[in-house]
Amino acid sequence: MFRPKTAPMGWNSWDCYGAAVTEKEVRQNAEFMAKNLKQYGWEYVVVDIQWYEPGADSHEYRPFADLCMDEYGRLLPAPNRFPSAADGKGFTALADYVHSLGLKFGIHIMRGIPRQAVHKNLPVYGTDKTARDAARFNSICVWNPDMYGVKPCDIGRAYYDSIFSLYAGWGVDFIKCDDICRELPHEEEELIMLSDSLKNCGRDIVLSLSPGPALLEKAELYKQTAHMWRITDDFWDEWKLLYAMFERAEKWSIHAGAGHYPDADMLPIGPIRQDYDKNNRTAFTEDEQITMMTLWCIMRSPLMIGGEMTGFDDFTKKLITNAAVLRMHANSRNARQIFRREMCGSEFILWTADDCEGGKYIAVFNAGDKDAHLEFDTEETETVSADMRATELWSGETMTIGKKFSIDIPAHGAKLLRQ
Repeated sequence: MFRPKTAPMGWNSWDCYGAAVTEKEVRQNAEFMAKNLKQYGWEYVVVDIQWYEPGADSHEYRPFADLCMDEYGRLLPAPNRFPSAADGKGFTALADYVHSLGLKFGIHIMRGIPRQAVHKNLPVYGTDKTARDAARFNSICVWNPDMYGVKPCDIGRAYYDSIFSLYAGWGVDFIKCDDICRELPHEEEELIMLSDSLKNCGRDIVLSLSPGPALLEKAELYKQTAHMWRITDDFWDEWKLLYAMFERAEKWSIHAGAGHYPDADMLPIGPIRQDYDKNNRTAFTEDEQITMMTLWCIMRSPLMIGGEMTGFDDFTKKLITNAAVLRMHANSRNARQIFRREMCGSEFILWTADDCEGGKYIAVFNAGDKDAHLEFDTEETETVSADMRATELWSGETMTIGKKFSIDIPAHGAKLLRQ
């Protein structure tokens, strides 16, 4: 199985455009990434849900809308939103353009087979069977009714073989599969079938499972079937959701490794929810964004930018191009929470990780609502080394850590050091 050596980094259209993204918007974000971010490791450009729905115009879904598909029930991009897909060309031209920029191209899919294909009883490519033979009529996503589940059998496998062969032919490098990550154990056989089909499509494609929260007891199955899987439901720019991520990160961090990464979801930074109002911006404070980026990077979560990148301000650009922090994202190993405690009227959380090339990372978070000072004995952690110089990676400032670790941290903020 293809295994990416580091957690994928890229952009996904969901946070800013929902189901309504257009080819123009995808291209402009790809161009921004190629010019400003590629040199820092950002490479995937992913078109999220319902690219096959001509009338999609927001984060909402239109139940039972007519979808664009070929004669075999395989979904196709809506030409009114993706002009280069006209005449059944699919995403070939858009993927070629993204590749020409030195980047990689991805799409979102829903688990299953289109209900529209089943109702029309379209043939399954390469077989003498039809969509009705492949469909499980009692397996329908509760929040998007576009699809029926697929039976874990030969005809079901043939359907998945046909769509992944099509996507591979388009030049797809990344697939985000929805309505599957948390649908276990009742959809476990379909996940295994889908994964096996993708592995044999003839192209190296990252498989991302959504939505979460993933089931901790199924961690080994996720590792065997996918490259990344969501440990949370949709993550948005609310402090309560970021605060809740610490508990999820603590449980899942031990499962991050070469080729398999627990996914804390997208980074809702910069201009988001652009389908509702072009003036919408993330509600996270700058300190909260630093906390988010620090936690995602030390635990080696995939990094998927959610905002409209052409509207990024200087702070946002610096947030995602800090080479020292992104080096930690690639090199951190054995990340773990050391303590979480109430001190001096605030809640502090301490994480450490090893650098695979030598050295140690120390992340300290203030989860309280006020600026606060943290102090503790370094000996008690057995991970933080005393009498050593350290660099704070967000500011570049240096300090000496003595027998007592002492540092000021803003409310909802973080400090990240490398010894």
